[in-house]
Amino acid sequence: MRREVVKATAWGLAVTIVLALLIVFGSRRLAHFDAALVAYTVAILFATFGLTYRYSMWLQRPPTAVYWKRGWQTFFAPNHFGRNLVAWVRYVFGDILGNRFILNRSRMRGIAHLLIMWGCILAIGITFPLVFGWLHFESPSGDLQNYTAFIFGYRAFTFPVDSLFAFLMFHGLVWSAFFVIGGVMIAMRRRMRDESAAAVQIFTEDFLPLLLLFAVSISGLMLTASYTWLSGYAYEFIAIFHAVTVIVTFLWLPFGKFFHIFQRPAQIGVRFYKEVGEHGEPARCRRCGQPFTSLLHVNDLIYTEKALGYTYEIPGSPDEHYQWICPPCRRASVALAQANLLQAARGWPQLPGSSVSTAPLLHTNGTNGERGYTPSTPVYVNSGAGEGPLGHEDARNYHP
Repeated sequence: MRREVVKATAWGLAVTIVLALLIVFGSRRLAHFDAALVAYTVAILFATFGLTYRYSMWLQRPPTAVYWKRGWQTFFAPNHFGRNLVAWVRYVFGDILGNRFILNRSRMRGIAHLLIMWGCILAIGITFPLVFGWLHFESPSGDLQNYTAFIFGYRAFTFPVDSLFAFLMFHGLVWSAFFVIGGVMIAMRRRMRDESAAAVQIFTEDFLPLLLLFAVSISGLMLTASYTWLSGYAYEFIAIFHAVTVIVTFLWLPFGKFFHIFQRPAQIGVRFYKEVGEHGEPARCRRCGQPFTSLLHVNDLIYTEKALGYTYEIPGSPDEHYQWICPPCRRASVALAQANLLQAARGWPQLPGSSVSTAPLLHTNGTNGERGYTPSTPVYVNSGAGEGPLGHEDARNYHP
């Protein structure tokens, strides 16, 4: 068995066992654990193992490992830790909790994601403590007008049964279901009407998560409607259907698109890594001499490619490695190679390595008077950084 698999399995078992122990001791040795919810608990424990295993395997991939390592190194850099801490808070609230990165792409996509995300957070924040026995409510002896909340078996607070706080809290899953259903409807509308989304979407990755969330939410609302207004009509069937949808969702959690929920926070480290690269020593193109990215990024990229088994070295060339060539010069090199193939096919002389010919220009060679072709310098379609479809990052990498 590979070392990576053994390590991921060990992490998965360790985290799952810790959660199981927290359930046992948090519920006062299962005194407050509802045995009717054991199926939910088993599904959550399975999801915990699967998520931890997959996350560990993901972190051991060479590209992810480099980002993970550099992210922590740059965050705890002694000279920038205070500034990084402030930036971390800003990123967490803006990008993670506020979904700014999605809102910048599309307002409707951002709203859909916000509704689904906060609906799920609210539902998990209520359901998990109740299922695990970490939170339970009791009526004080002889007092039917108040409830006392116990957290991990310890008395926390008391509140009136008919208060607004009680209404909001005991119907928290209803509000979360409304949030999720609203977000799912907006997302489904985009999936069915946006041609660009329809061209690349996959059922298991794009529709199945939405259908599962919708099924969990609508069946939960049906339970509430059954015992509130329908005198428990079809309650048992709805309860079984709801349990099945929730359990299937948890079992599928480590394998599908929901895994991005746990990947996304790691992107904050990438932000720090990127900022360090922008302010660090630049890497200069071995052909044109222009800076095009950070020296740190190029060295890490070369290391990652070697770890993955890719070799892009250029033997006998001062360039040494393909990553030391800037993107514009790479494109010029491709055009040069294609033009040389055309030259060879037509019996024309090979083009000089410093330029690309777009047309056969006759000239007289200054040394022997032979007629040949003088290639022109590569000219880009966008003649300036402010013209054409160049984005913000492309503009920074642009040089004529």
